[in-house]
Amino acid sequence: MTPTVKLNNNYDFPVIGLGTYNAGKEGEVEQVVKDAIDVGYRHIDGAMVYENEKEVGAAINAKIAEGVIKREDIFVTSKLWNTYHKPELVQQGLRKTLADLGLKYLDLYLMHWPFAFKEGEVLMPKDENGQLIPSDVDYVDTWKEMEECVKSGLTKSIGLSNFNSEQIQRVLDIATIKPVVNQVECHPYLNQSKLIAFCKERGIVITAYCPLGSPNSIARADFPAPLKDPTLQEIAKKHGK
Repeated sequence: MTPTVKLNNNYDFPVIGLGTYNAGKEGEVEQVVKDAIDVGYRHIDGAMVYENEKEVGAAINAKIAEGVIKREDIFVTSKLWNTYHKPELVQQGLRKTLADLGLKYLDLYLMHWPFAFKEGEVLMPKDENGQLIPSDVDYVDTWKEMEECVKSGLTKSIGLSNFNSEQIQRVLDIATIKPVVNQVECHPYLNQSKLIAFCKERGIVITAYCPLGSPNSIARADFPAPLKDPTLQEIAKKHGK
């Protein structure tokens, strides 16, 4: 059974999950998610911008139909994309995700980033110079509408992703429903100790993405991947891992 932690709204949150970013080529993601459920994963993390939510949903619903899991056995997370930050678009974005997943509700809905892009069907809107086009929506206004998603039963919990401590505090200052989670990159090369402490003091769980390192990072190409780092390998050896 997957271990869980209690969120600040008293829901159980599986501590190990499958992230579906780059989970496979088109047509492969469904099988990846099915296999994950079969071996015991009970938390599936996705996002609109990954453009594979139909496959993710097909896998979840197939395993429900097979009797492997019930809907209440699987914790499903998705994320509001940057082109849906305008308050009047937030529920539209969530309903699109639910339709693609073939689900009636999410367990957790995160604001993917603390900034917005120009609204429209294009997920990465760019100008003639190839620069992303921003929108001036304030994420605190977006948060207020995410709270309405909880009240309307579209998601059980709401949270943040890629927010720093100052940005989190701005949300807390206006929130009537606290964020339960802040999902950030976190691994031995980026341990986020200060942010983790900040969130812990405020009852917010940190979810780590890229916990084995960021394989596509070009910032320090001379760094070994964490799993190949001599220091980490020595620590693993001591623990029989």
